[in-house]
Amino acid sequence: MKALTYQGAHDVRVENVPDPRLIEADDIILRVTATAICGSDLHIYHGKIPSMEDGDILGHEFMGIVEEAGPEVTRVRPGDRVVIPFVIACGHCFHCLLNEFAACETTNTGRGAILNAKSIKPPAALFGYSHLYGGVPGGQAELVRVPKANVGPLKVPDVLSDEQVLFLSDILPTGYQAARNAGIGPGSTVAIFGAGPVGCMAAACARMLGAETVFMIDHHAYRLDFASRTYGAIPINFDENEDPAATIIEATKGRGVDASIDAVGFEAKGSALETMLTTVKLEGSSGKALRQCIAATRRGGIVSVPGVYAGFIHGFLFGDAFDKGLTFKMGQTHVQGLMPELLEKIGEGRLAPEAIITHRLKLADAAKGYEIFDGRKEDCRKVVLTP
Repeated sequence: MKALTYQGAHDVRVENVPDPRLIEADDIILRVTATAICGSDLHIYHGKIPSMEDGDILGHEFMGIVEEAGPEVTRVRPGDRVVIPFVIACGHCFHCLLNEFAACETTNTGRGAILNAKSIKPPAALFGYSHLYGGVPGGQAELVRVPKANVGPLKVPDVLSDEQVLFLSDILPTGYQAARNAGIGPGSTVAIFGAGPVGCMAAACARMLGAETVFMIDHHAYRLDFASRTYGAIPINFDENEDPAATIIEATKGRGVDASIDAVGFEAKGSALETMLTTVKLEGSSGKALRQCIAATRRGGIVSVPGVYAGFIHGFLFGDAFDKGLTFKMGQTHVQGLMPELLEKIGEGRLAPEAIITHRLKLADAAKGYEIFDGRKEDCRKVVLTP
């Protein structure tokens, strides 16, 4: 089959690789009909994610048709059209029974990213996201082996197109979990840092949950324009405004927003010192977006972090967070528990995640898609690939 493989920083290639096969009795083989390039795939593309090996197959947002099923698979059968969550969970461990699927204790054979607690079990395995997270081949391919098929795959109705449901695999539930973690309800005010795909899904879900005011902070004008048109967000361009938090505080009569969502993550452009520290690997992440979230949020408010972070952060401003009594909620998305509800919202017309798509390419052109998405070329918001 053809699949997109990692060959080093800024080097991904579509190659011929062996077809996947059933290994465990509860595996399925999926024929991919649509897959997408995620913002977190760009961390791999930049060479920022450790334990990647040449030839690893990328991609964790995908869906398709069940081609083959192991003898213990009861939830789906060949011919079913399904969306696959990017998290691989067993469904029966301590965390899965709490619906904390991203913390599954059994699926990840890697060590996880925790540096100072080696005895702690790693989090759940992820598709196409390094050997820290299990080294499981991803979905930017013609075929994928999907483990734990009685827990992950969600059947979708034929009346909904691939593009309408594809993002149930990651960015839509990630944005939804971020909005729920932020405690958003009717009348809420929220600031979303990062107008990329996850930030936009968070804005859509915030509006669905009843948010009254949504500030969107980014430095790409075309992204801000889209967020303003589509989600009624108040745009703030940090290339033109050095302190968005100050603007937000002024706009909220000196109080700040009820919650801030950091949809940027560890590759936020930080200070010269942070850039130097990350270059020499004394620091894993820039804290700029988090500092702005802390500053923009009212006393007693919430900072929700769906953006990916790694390692140490310089200048976290923990004292400010303590003084304001802030709550932080963060982590990978418990996708399996959110997908059915979100599928229902899409069917009702309350969510239209496909609005984010700007580029549709064949899998054979995936490397070009990464280049366009990474360079923010052609006003690119989201790339969908079809084999």
